[in-house]
Amino acid sequence: MGFVWLEILFAMNKVMLIGNVGKDPDVRYYDQDQAVAQVSLATTERGYTLQNGTQVPDHTDWHNVIFYRGLAKVVEKYVRKGDKIYVEGRIRYRAYDDKRGMRRMITEIYAENMELLSPRKPAEGNPQPSQTTAANVSNSDMPPF
Repeated sequence: MGFVWLEILFAMNKVMLIGNVGKDPDVRYYDQDQAVAQVSLATTERGYTLQNGTQVPDHTDWHNVIFYRGLAKVVEKYVRKGDKIYVEGRIRYRAYDDKRGMRRMITEIYAENMELLSPRKPAEGNPQPSQTTAANVSNSDMPPF
């Protein structure tokens, strides 16, 4: 049993983020109504003041978050620019050649779970899904790669 536990520890790839959506999701459909959504998510570490009075400013990082299949459809329906969301997933690195032939590296978060944290106003056309709606999209909805 201990050997299995050690094996799991050496193979973990888990990311948890809470942040604000930078723009409306980019959603595309492929293969018989399957969806993929991409969201830019900003996470900010708050600034602080050192004992000597030096101000350390806020620091914001932008993350490319990718949602697949059922979770992508939830994102398409309910997530908008400015919303605060919680995302769990795994980090992936990939490379591509840009239009000028330059090799570019990109870091993406492949979302496995998402929860909406921004309250919805009743006047908005789309009702707020329950957290179980967003959370019940399982890992089986992830792409096979």
